[in-house]
Amino acid sequence: MSVDRVLAWLDEHDQDSINHLIDWLKIPSIGTDPAYDEHTRRAAEWCRDHLRGSGFDVDLIETAPPGGRGQPMVFGHSKADPAYKGPRVLFYGHYDVQPPDPLELWSNPPFEPVIKPAEGKVGERIVARGAEDDKGQVTMFLEAMRGWHEVSGKPAGGVPFTIMIEGEEESGSVNLERFVETHKDVLSKNDVVLISDTAMLGRGKPAITYGVRGLVYTEITLHAADQDLHSGAWGGKCPNPLNELAKVLAKLWDADRRVTIPGFYDDVKPLADEERELWKKLGIDEVEALAGIGLGPDANLGEKGYSFTEREWARPTCDINGMWGGYTGEGAKTVIPSHAKAKVSFRLVGDQVPQKIFDAFKAWLNANTPAGCRWGDVIDHGLGQPATLPVDSEELRAAARALKRASGTDAALIKSGGSIPVAGLLKQDLGLDTIFMGFGLEDDRIHSPNEKYELSSFRLGARSHAVLIDELWKLGG
Repeated sequence: MSVDRVLAWLDEHDQDSINHLIDWLKIPSIGTDPAYDEHTRRAAEWCRDHLRGSGFDVDLIETAPPGGRGQPMVFGHSKADPAYKGPRVLFYGHYDVQPPDPLELWSNPPFEPVIKPAEGKVGERIVARGAEDDKGQVTMFLEAMRGWHEVSGKPAGGVPFTIMIEGEEESGSVNLERFVETHKDVLSKNDVVLISDTAMLGRGKPAITYGVRGLVYTEITLHAADQDLHSGAWGGKCPNPLNELAKVLAKLWDADRRVTIPGFYDDVKPLADEERELWKKLGIDEVEALAGIGLGPDANLGEKGYSFTEREWARPTCDINGMWGGYTGEGAKTVIPSHAKAKVSFRLVGDQVPQKIFDAFKAWLNANTPAGCRWGDVIDHGLGQPATLPVDSEELRAAARALKRASGTDAALIKSGGSIPVAGLLKQDLGLDTIFMGFGLEDDRIHSPNEKYELSSFRLGARSHAVLIDELWKLGG
């Protein structure tokens, strides 16, 4: 079988592939919102039917616990050609998308995809919620699989895949751990995981991400009086939870912007000089990156002793993601609130254990309780393990060769500051490493209004996944 025939098929059916993506993007699969459950299921059915059309044996598997909610998992496999001797691959993606709010900031309705010229750049882009994250990236894989089936008559060209595409990634994958445990026998037969939900180094600069950070996401509440109070009658006489919460959270960092929670850095692996030098050679322009989000060079802030890139790829962080309480409506209301809330998250690296960090944060809060106040329950909105793939992995090298053949350019090896909890989960529970072969760009505005995906990225991703099938065959040769 010639991969050239598959690439030619993709070229000939380019508009069909784009139309398939548009059809999927029209389905508002906001998995976190019960009001969209019917649409979210329809998006899962669309994905299932596409895979079935490419010869995969795939179904929808329910994930909801008794009496609870859950979005179905698109789950199945392709059969191996008897002559195939290479690795078995687990492909993971997600069909759910972030809520599109605020709607008034979109240039077009978020579920009415529009193709526009790339602003000041060559080519075109598709603008819609999910265009890049993750429907666009999953569709690249789907179209490559369709090409191989049409040309060879075999699903995935005879390479054995397990498919696991979920509908809850954007809401913390609340049912994923139980699903993995339930289907452990099937999932553990794979040799490596393939995920397309990451970014390239830049336009025309393909990359393989060999490490992602872990995540701890919390919600905290600080209580004081048992009722809201008049600020004139009670201001300066008793604690204001908003004032006190602001002061407590400000103590999370020292003057060098290091996190002050005892033991926070105990399991962080030191950054190797070799890795540091490798990242320097990538030529990442810190000033340009900051300018791209409206900031000047003086905004290059973070933990002392580490560069812009090192702080993202090799160091853990703590951030306040939201803080509220009291009156936040139009106009004035002179109130001291009875309680204040905040959402605080941590990105983890190396051997840091999410549960250990979660427990340490709770202990830190208790040790820093303001006078006259008390903490409510600390809510866990998601814990995810960090994940790093050995750079000498045969499968990683095969992916790098596929990228070069598809693009004509050597793939950079990079890390990501983001978190993909499923990778840590599959490593922890099944011992599986993950190849992150993604094609996003830094300015794709994922999770924001006017999310977009460059059609050049989409095409490169489809071609790269097609060539990867050929490289996987060669691993068994």
